[in-house]
Amino acid sequence: MPKTKKAKTDKADKKATSAKGSARDSSQATAPKKSKQAPAVPAADEKGLDFPRAWVEFPDPADDEQVFRCDLTWLTSRWNCIFGSGCQGIQAGRADDGCCTLGAHFSDEDDERRVAEHVARLTPEIWQNHSEGTRNGWVSKDDEGSRQTRPYQGSCIFQNRPGFAGGAGCSLHILAVREGREPLETKPDVCWQLPIRRTYDWIDRPDDTRVLQISIGEYDRRGWGPGGHDLHWWCTSATSAHGAGEPVYVSYRAELTELMGKAGYDRLVELCEQRLASQLPLLAPHPADPVD
Repeated sequence: MPKTKKAKTDKADKKATSAKGSARDSSQATAPKKSKQAPAVPAADEKGLDFPRAWVEFPDPADDEQVFRCDLTWLTSRWNCIFGSGCQGIQAGRADDGCCTLGAHFSDEDDERRVAEHVARLTPEIWQNHSEGTRNGWVSKDDEGSRQTRPYQGSCIFQNRPGFAGGAGCSLHILAVREGREPLETKPDVCWQLPIRRTYDWIDRPDDTRVLQISIGEYDRRGWGPGGHDLHWWCTSATSAHGAGEPVYVSYRAELTELMGKAGYDRLVELCEQRLASQLPLLAPHPADPVD
């Protein structure tokens, strides 16, 4: 399996930072830079952004210089992707796009190179825009010069429209399923990571030791930056997207293993199971989850 970036690969450049609290996000979802004012409740289907959360911190079993900080409220929630089954999309009037309206920014050159290897195997049977993409390119630059998958006719060039014989949705995702791969192998980092958010912080401890804190949590509207508040709809806080049979830490096993490593993920599973096995009322449940 081709490996995307893990926390360890960022240690060298992170050691150059000087202060506690200097953070970096491993994915680069970018919304239009609009209003900085967040509505109390973004949409009728969504809950607010601020509510109690249960976090747990534990050492990375595979690396004593790292600690994981994980949002159990999110990871034990019953969220699931409802693309094509009630998703309202991030842009009004374009529900069929889901969160693909803006295209996907590459996290680095390796990310783009990895995706390119899989794009080369796409055929007209599974990529609706194959002719356009191969003739005129599938990469573009945003207003700030960052490279991304090219928007075409209102959404990412890799998105097949409803009714396409090869299947609606991401052609790179369809390729992975047809080949028996995990979609995280073929899609840009930001696409397979969402709506998991991984951030890094170097933490200076009172005894002058330093550890890399890796936070794993919910990619809510704020994760997109100021423009996230202006998205038409966002799924992580929407009640219609909460109701899965499995919690996020189970349904996103492959993605979380890639983000945390197997040892880190296995420890997370133990802690999530302990939380759900408690006979007491669940502390800080996700407000969008169904009420038992």
